[in-house]
Amino acid sequence: MAKIAVFNQKGGVGKTTTSLNLTAALARRGFNPLSIDLDPQAHLSYVCGAVVERSDDSIYGFYQLSKPLTQLIRPSTGGWLAISAHVELSKVDTQFGKGANVLNRLNMGIVRENLNTGRPIVIDCCPVLGVLSLSAIFASDRVLIPVSADYLALKGVQQCEKTLRALEHVLKKRVERRYLVTRFDTRRKLSHRIIEELQARFGADICQTRISENVALAESPAAGKDVFAHAPESKGAQDYDSLVEELLATGFIQRRPPPPAP
Repeated sequence: MAKIAVFNQKGGVGKTTTSLNLTAALARRGFNPLSIDLDPQAHLSYVCGAVVERSDDSIYGFYQLSKPLTQLIRPSTGGWLAISAHVELSKVDTQFGKGANVLNRLNMGIVRENLNTGRPIVIDCCPVLGVLSLSAIFASDRVLIPVSADYLALKGVQQCEKTLRALEHVLKKRVERRYLVTRFDTRRKLSHRIIEELQARFGADICQTRISENVALAESPAAGKDVFAHAPESKGAQDYDSLVEELLATGFIQRRPPPPAP
Protein backbone atom coordinates (compact mmCIF):
# COMPACT_ATOMS: atom_id res chain seq x y z
CA MET A 1 0.00 0.00 0.00
CA ALA A 2 1.11 3.55 -0.67
CA LYS A 3 2.68 5.88 1.86
CA ILE A 4 1.73 9.38 0.73
CA ALA A 5 3.20 12.66 2.00
CA VAL A 6 0.91 15.62 1.32
CA PHE A 7 3.54 18.33 0.93
CA ASN A 8 4.03 21.90 -0.18
CA GLN A 9 6.41 24.53 1.14
CA LYS A 10 3.71 27.18 0.74
CA GLY A 11 0.86 27.49 3.22
CA GLY A 12 -2.79 27.95 2.38
CA VAL A 13 -2.85 25.65 -0.65
CA GLY A 14 -5.07 22.92 0.80
CA LYS A 15 -2.62 20.42 2.32
CA THR A 16 -4.69 19.60 5.38
CA THR A 17 -7.95 19.70 3.41
CA THR A 18 -6.45 17.24 0.95
CA SER A 19 -4.97 15.00 3.66
CA LEU A 20 -8.32 14.91 5.44
CA ASN A 21 -10.52 14.19 2.45
CA LEU A 22 -8.11 11.83 0.70
CA THR A 23 -8.03 9.74 3.88
CA ALA A 24 -11.80 9.93 4.24
CA ALA A 25 -12.32 8.84 0.63
CA LEU A 26 -10.01 5.87 1.16
CA ALA A 27 -11.82 4.92 4.36
CA ARG A 28 -15.14 5.01 2.52
CA ARG A 29 -13.74 2.44 0.10
CA GLY A 30 -12.69 0.11 2.92
CA PHE A 31 -8.94 0.71 2.73
CA ASN A 32 -8.61 1.26 6.52
CA PRO A 33 -6.09 4.12 6.11
CA LEU A 34 -3.86 5.64 8.77
CA SER A 35 -3.34 9.41 8.89
CA ILE A 36 -0.27 10.91 10.53
CA ASP A 37 -0.33 14.60 11.44
CA LEU A 38 3.19 16.05 11.23
CA ASP A 39 2.14 19.70 11.44
CA PRO A 40 2.59 21.34 14.88
CA GLN A 41 -0.57 23.35 14.21
CA ALA A 42 -2.43 20.01 14.56
CA HIS A 43 -5.32 21.15 12.37
CA LEU A 44 -5.80 17.67 10.93
CA SER A 45 -5.90 16.20 14.45
CA TYR A 46 -8.57 18.72 15.42
CA VAL A 47 -10.83 18.01 12.45
CA CYS A 48 -10.37 14.26 12.90
CA GLY A 49 -11.44 14.48 16.52
CA ALA A 50 -8.06 13.09 17.57
CA VAL A 51 -6.68 15.99 19.61
CA VAL A 52 -4.42 14.95 22.51
CA GLU A 53 -3.71 17.04 25.58
CA ARG A 54 -0.28 15.58 26.37
CA SER A 55 2.52 15.90 23.84
CA ASP A 56 3.73 12.41 24.85
CA ASP A 57 0.54 10.98 23.34
CA SER A 58 1.20 12.61 19.97
CA ILE A 59 3.79 11.86 17.30
CA TYR A 60 6.11 14.01 19.42
CA GLY A 61 6.25 11.12 21.90
CA PHE A 62 7.73 8.99 19.12
CA TYR A 63 10.54 11.49 18.57
CA GLN A 64 11.13 12.56 22.17
CA LEU A 65 10.52 9.32 24.09
CA SER A 66 10.86 6.69 21.33
CA LYS A 67 7.31 5.53 21.97
CA PRO A 68 6.14 2.90 19.48
CA LEU A 69 3.89 4.36 16.82
CA THR A 70 1.28 1.72 17.59
CA GLN A 71 0.90 3.17 21.09
CA LEU A 72 0.03 6.57 19.58
CA ILE A 73 -2.71 5.40 17.21
CA ARG A 74 -6.25 6.42 18.10
CA PRO A 75 -9.58 6.30 16.26
CA SER A 76 -10.80 9.35 14.39
CA THR A 77 -14.40 10.51 14.29
CA GLY A 78 -14.35 9.74 10.56
CA GLY A 79 -13.78 6.04 11.18
CA TRP A 80 -10.10 5.70 10.29
CA LEU A 81 -7.00 5.52 12.48
CA ALA A 82 -4.88 8.58 13.27
CA ILE A 83 -1.64 9.60 14.94
CA SER A 84 -2.02 13.12 16.27
CA ALA A 85 0.22 16.16 16.25
CA HIS A 86 0.93 18.58 19.09
CA VAL A 87 2.37 22.08 19.27
CA GLU A 88 5.50 20.63 20.92
CA LEU A 89 6.41 19.19 17.52
CA SER A 90 7.75 22.64 16.65
CA LYS A 91 10.77 21.83 18.87
CA VAL A 92 11.88 18.81 16.85
CA ASP A 93 14.20 20.76 14.53
CA THR A 94 16.16 22.36 17.35
CA GLN A 95 16.20 19.25 19.55
CA PHE A 96 17.32 16.67 17.04
CA GLY A 97 19.04 18.52 14.19
CA LYS A 98 18.82 17.28 10.60
CA GLY A 99 21.04 14.21 10.61
CA ALA A 100 20.22 11.00 8.76
CA ASN A 101 19.12 9.23 11.94
CA VAL A 102 16.30 11.64 12.74
CA LEU A 103 15.25 12.01 9.10
CA ASN A 104 14.91 8.23 8.77
CA ARG A 105 13.31 7.67 12.16
CA LEU A 106 9.69 7.82 11.00
CA ASN A 107 10.38 5.53 8.05
CA MET A 108 12.14 3.02 10.30
CA GLY A 109 9.27 3.12 12.78
CA ILE A 110 6.67 2.47 10.08
CA VAL A 111 8.69 -0.42 8.66
CA ARG A 112 9.62 -1.91 12.05
CA GLU A 113 6.01 -1.88 13.25
CA ASN A 114 4.55 -3.04 9.91
CA LEU A 115 2.12 -0.13 9.85
CA ASN A 116 2.02 -0.07 6.07
CA THR A 117 0.97 -3.70 5.67
CA GLY A 118 -2.38 -3.75 3.93
CA ARG A 119 -3.21 -0.08 4.50
CA PRO A 120 -2.36 3.28 2.91
CA ILE A 121 -0.73 5.93 5.09
CA VAL A 122 -1.40 9.62 4.50
CA ILE A 123 1.02 12.08 6.14
CA ASP A 124 0.01 15.73 6.51
CA CYS A 125 3.18 17.86 6.33
CA CYS A 126 3.85 21.29 7.76
CA PRO A 127 4.76 24.05 5.26
CA VAL A 128 8.24 24.55 6.72
CA LEU A 129 11.01 22.57 5.05
CA GLY A 130 12.63 21.05 8.12
CA VAL A 131 12.96 17.74 9.94
CA LEU A 132 9.24 17.02 9.96
CA SER A 133 8.58 17.57 6.25
CA LEU A 134 11.78 15.83 5.23
CA SER A 135 10.95 12.91 7.53
CA ALA A 136 7.57 12.57 5.83
CA ILE A 137 9.18 12.45 2.38
CA PHE A 138 11.83 9.95 3.55
CA ALA A 139 9.05 7.76 4.97
CA SER A 140 6.86 7.93 1.87
CA ASP A 141 6.94 6.36 -1.56
CA ARG A 142 4.58 8.97 -3.03
CA VAL A 143 4.25 12.75 -2.67
CA LEU A 144 1.01 14.60 -3.41
CA ILE A 145 1.49 18.35 -3.84
CA PRO A 146 -1.62 20.56 -3.63
CA VAL A 147 -1.28 23.76 -5.65
CA SER A 148 -3.95 26.43 -5.33
CA ALA A 149 -4.90 28.09 -8.61
CA ASP A 150 -3.15 31.41 -8.03
CA TYR A 151 0.07 33.00 -9.23
CA LEU A 152 2.02 32.86 -5.95
CA ALA A 153 1.24 29.17 -5.51
CA LEU A 154 2.62 28.53 -8.99
CA LYS A 155 5.86 30.23 -7.99
CA GLY A 156 6.00 28.17 -4.80
CA VAL A 157 5.54 24.86 -6.59
CA GLN A 158 8.74 25.46 -8.53
CA GLN A 159 10.59 25.41 -5.20
CA CYS A 160 8.87 22.14 -4.28
CA GLU A 161 10.13 20.58 -7.49
CA LYS A 162 13.67 21.77 -6.75
CA THR A 163 13.45 20.27 -3.26
CA LEU A 164 12.27 16.89 -4.54
CA ARG A 165 14.96 16.78 -7.20
CA ALA A 166 17.62 17.58 -4.61
CA LEU A 167 16.32 14.81 -2.34
CA GLU A 168 16.53 12.28 -5.14
CA HIS A 169 20.32 12.41 -4.90
CA VAL A 170 20.02 11.35 -1.26
CA LEU A 171 17.23 8.80 -1.73
CA LYS A 172 18.87 7.33 -4.85
CA LYS A 173 15.53 7.25 -6.66
CA ARG A 174 12.98 9.51 -8.28
CA VAL A 175 10.29 10.62 -5.87
CA GLU A 176 6.98 9.73 -7.50
CA ARG A 177 4.70 12.74 -7.24
CA ARG A 178 1.48 14.27 -8.42
CA TYR A 179 0.54 17.94 -8.48
CA LEU A 180 -3.08 18.55 -7.51
CA VAL A 181 -4.73 21.86 -8.44
CA THR A 182 -6.98 23.14 -5.64
CA ARG A 183 -9.32 26.14 -5.32
CA PHE A 184 -9.98 25.87 -9.03
CA ASP A 185 -12.60 28.24 -10.47
CA THR A 186 -13.68 27.54 -14.04
CA ARG A 187 -14.85 31.16 -14.40
CA ARG A 188 -11.38 32.60 -13.79
CA LYS A 189 -8.96 32.85 -16.68
CA LEU A 190 -6.10 32.68 -14.21
CA SER A 191 -7.18 29.21 -13.08
CA HIS A 192 -6.96 27.91 -16.64
CA ARG A 193 -3.62 29.66 -17.20
CA ILE A 194 -2.22 28.01 -14.06
CA ILE A 195 -3.28 24.61 -15.41
CA GLU A 196 -1.58 25.31 -18.74
CA GLU A 197 1.67 26.37 -17.08
CA LEU A 198 1.70 23.37 -14.77
CA GLN A 199 1.07 20.97 -17.63
CA ALA A 200 3.86 22.57 -19.64
CA ARG A 201 6.28 22.18 -16.71
CA PHE A 202 5.26 18.85 -15.19
CA GLY A 203 3.25 17.01 -17.84
CA ALA A 204 1.99 13.62 -16.65
CA ASP A 205 2.71 14.49 -13.02
CA ILE A 206 -0.37 16.76 -12.99
CA CYS A 207 -3.59 15.22 -11.68
CA GLN A 208 -6.44 15.46 -14.15
CA THR A 209 -8.84 15.98 -11.25
CA ARG A 210 -9.27 19.59 -10.12
CA ILE A 211 -10.49 20.48 -6.64
CA SER A 212 -12.98 23.28 -7.17
CA GLU A 213 -13.42 26.29 -4.94
CA ASN A 214 -16.26 25.01 -2.77
CA VAL A 215 -18.15 26.26 0.26
CA ALA A 216 -18.53 22.77 1.74
CA LEU A 217 -14.75 22.26 1.76
CA ALA A 218 -14.33 25.54 3.64
CA GLU A 219 -17.12 24.82 6.13
CA SER A 220 -16.47 21.17 6.96
CA PRO A 221 -13.41 21.71 9.23
CA ALA A 222 -15.43 24.09 11.42
CA ALA A 223 -17.95 21.29 11.85
CA GLY A 224 -15.16 18.85 12.74
CA LYS A 225 -15.96 16.66 9.74
CA ASP A 226 -14.54 15.62 6.42
CA VAL A 227 -16.47 16.84 3.38
CA PHE A 228 -18.16 13.46 2.85
CA ALA A 229 -19.64 13.52 6.35
CA HIS A 230 -20.47 17.23 6.16
CA ALA A 231 -21.88 17.56 2.64
CA PRO A 232 -21.77 14.25 0.74
CA GLU A 233 -23.56 15.65 -2.32
CA SER A 234 -21.32 18.73 -2.62
CA LYS A 235 -18.91 19.47 -5.47
CA GLY A 236 -16.06 19.18 -2.97
CA ALA A 237 -17.04 15.61 -2.09
CA GLN A 238 -17.39 14.74 -5.77
CA ASP A 239 -13.95 16.18 -6.55
CA TYR A 240 -12.13 14.26 -3.81
CA ASP A 241 -13.99 11.09 -4.77
CA SER A 242 -12.80 11.61 -8.35
CA LEU A 243 -9.25 12.22 -7.13
CA VAL A 244 -9.10 8.87 -5.35
CA GLU A 245 -10.51 7.13 -8.42
CA GLU A 246 -7.80 8.74 -10.54
CA LEU A 247 -5.01 7.81 -8.12
CA LEU A 248 -6.24 4.22 -8.01
CA ALA A 249 -6.63 4.02 -11.79
CA THR A 250 -3.11 5.31 -12.42
CA GLY A 251 -1.50 3.09 -9.76
CA PHE A 252 -0.43 6.00 -7.56
CA ILE A 253 -2.40 4.15 -4.89
CA GLN A 254 -2.50 0.38 -5.32
CA ARG A 255 -5.85 -1.32 -5.54
CA ARG A 256 -6.31 -4.18 -3.16
CA PRO A 257 -5.74 -7.63 -4.66
CA PRO A 258 -8.92 -9.62 -5.20
CA PRO A 259 -9.88 -12.01 -2.38
CA PRO A 260 -8.76 -15.61 -2.83
CA ALA A 261 -11.23 -17.90 -4.55
CA PRO A 262 -13.31 -20.03 -2.17
